[in-house]
Amino acid sequence: MRVDINAVQRVYRRYAPAYDFYFGVMFQPGREEIVERMNCHPGERILEVGVGTGLSLPLYPRHVEVTGIDLSREMLVRARARRRRQRLDQVVALRLMDAEHMQFADNSFDKVVAMYVVSVTPHPACMTAEMSRVCKPGGQLFIVNHFQHPNSLVSGIERLVAPFSRVMGFRPDYSLEHFIRDTRLDVEMRIPVNALGYWTMLRCRNNKEATANIPPIQALA
Repeated sequence: MRVDINAVQRVYRRYAPAYDFYFGVMFQPGREEIVERMNCHPGERILEVGVGTGLSLPLYPRHVEVTGIDLSREMLVRARARRRRQRLDQVVALRLMDAEHMQFADNSFDKVVAMYVVSVTPHPACMTAEMSRVCKPGGQLFIVNHFQHPNSLVSGIERLVAPFSRVMGFRPDYSLEHFIRDTRLDVEMRIPVNALGYWTMLRCRNNKEATANIPPIQALA
């Protein structure tokens, strides 16, 4: 079952007021892990795809420039309030934008990160191709997300609730192997994060040649 943009916007309009309460502490170890693994250098330009309410923004060092995008106006309102409240000067822009059709020039960022977004976007291969396009050649792409669990009992439960993806706003049964195959990501590191290692962090080298040649029907199916 796939989610669609309208469903995502509806769900996160509903989630926004309580998102930090329900998903803040639980997902924070993964956010901390991925920002630490990014090893940000002074002057680097970072793009965060699906920035949400901005829970990760205080984690970035002051010597980088962070741009965040999200599809939900309601989530961005809270991210902007967090930026003002915590005086996060490293956050240079928070923009309403579809991650599958980014309004940035090629090679705009040194590193691009997507936290808990892959199973939310309707077409993950299209989103990662856009991440690659706006990232500099040889740059890095970082992803943390839940993928279908290898345990047959857990994955069976995930398949049972999958028909409710449009209501939940994400797909609980999305296969990591299928994701890597379809996106052609050049994965350098793969580690479990958060409680019980239920989520996975990927660090990928930006291989533009591989992602640029994704057949359109595969990226947009």
